[in-house]
Amino acid sequence: MARGAVLVPTVPLAYQPLRRQVDLRASVEARLCFYLSALFTAAEEIRRHLAAGTPVVVESYFARCLANHHAFGARLGVTLPPDLPQPTTYHLLCGEDERRRRLAGRIKPLSRWDALSEEAAGQISAAYAQFPMYRIDTTSRAPAQIVQTILTTAQEGHHRADAEPVGAHPHVLPSVPRRSERARIS
Repeated sequence: MARGAVLVPTVPLAYQPLRRQVDLRASVEARLCFYLSALFTAAEEIRRHLAAGTPVVVESYFARCLANHHAFGARLGVTLPPDLPQPTTYHLLCGEDERRRRLAGRIKPLSRWDALSEEAAGQISAAYAQFPMYRIDTTSRAPAQIVQTILTTAQEGHHRADAEPVGAHPHVLPSVPRRSERARIS
């Protein structure tokens, strides 16, 4: 609301019933393909809003999908088309104690994928670190303070941030440590 933007879910409503079924299965490649399909569908909606002059906010985008699934062991090579909407990305971080407190407060059963995320937290963080994004520490900050930080960062820039929009650089998805030689995300 602070940006006058519309929130576009990156897993569209029509995908939600299937999402639950895909998340019950063990194939990381099938899950990656499902989430990529959802993101490409969301990208169509994002394009429509942007064409109408409406700003858009999403809770995650291709960087998160690719970083997480690579850390989970996905072996599929993915090359994103250059014409995707190019976001300015904010990676909201918090201290480990705060992160655990927030996770414990969620009203959601722990899934297999949540557990894998915890096991692969270091790999996911390393993969995220390679993407250009503003990193914002949210530890001990109220949501209104975080929003203000984002708005200020967007207007003034941030001395520690790489403000290049994700996807704008020809090597937006640089290689990350691989589990097998065939694994490639580019």
